[in-house]
Amino acid sequence: MLKELFTRIGEYIILLGKIIKRPQKVSVFLKMLMREINDLGVNSFGLVIFTSIFVGAVVAIQMFNNFKASSFPIPTSFVGYATKAVLVLEFSPTIISLILAGKVGSYIASSIGTMRVTEQIDALDIMGVNSPNFLILPKIIACLIFNPLLIAISIVFGIGGGYLAGMLTGSWSKADYINGIQMFMPNLFVIYAFAKTIVFAFLIASIPAYFGYNVKGGSLEVGRASTQAVVWTMVFIILSELILTQLILS
Repeated sequence: MLKELFTRIGEYIILLGKIIKRPQKVSVFLKMLMREINDLGVNSFGLVIFTSIFVGAVVAIQMFNNFKASSFPIPTSFVGYATKAVLVLEFSPTIISLILAGKVGSYIASSIGTMRVTEQIDALDIMGVNSPNFLILPKIIACLIFNPLLIAISIVFGIGGGYLAGMLTGSWSKADYINGIQMFMPNLFVIYAFAKTIVFAFLIASIPAYFGYNVKGGSLEVGRASTQAVVWTMVFIILSELILTQLILS
């Protein structure tokens, strides 16, 4: 088990060495990049916005109920601040990245795995094309560009979801919630959130690509590789979050 793990890590590092090279044709790379931005980023807008609005509303309601049940009075304006802090520190960068690992990661692993089992990758290699660079680098760059934007959108719509929850329930006033949002929050929190996002984006693109690229067998193995890719991506997201939290916030 341990030997297989170290073997896979070594294969992953070797694959990264082949990926991170200058594209052979910049024009083709840019065309692939635009396609990947659409497939991996733009197509995730709806899921991110829908999830963020409802989770932002739930977080705001839970914060209000916890403050109300507290033994000492807490101003309702802190509902806005607490909602913002939770979204910036944990929900948007981590939970949304885990959701994207399932959606984007399975797509990357299955698409590259299908190319492997249908021998399209072998054909690229025979033609002298650096297939890892050609297929995987655009996906990594697309995630590194677009995932931070998705996280920023998630934060905004999550805060908006908390605002809507206050309007619908009448538990706190608009003015109190807006005052809470405007409370000072250390810039380090924002830096931490987007530093995590960039690391997670790299993992979301590269780990599923590794599993898809190294598929052996047929369509059944492609499905198994997609499942393994999502699981291991989530595992490494959680592990990297622990390391980044210790490095940045401690």
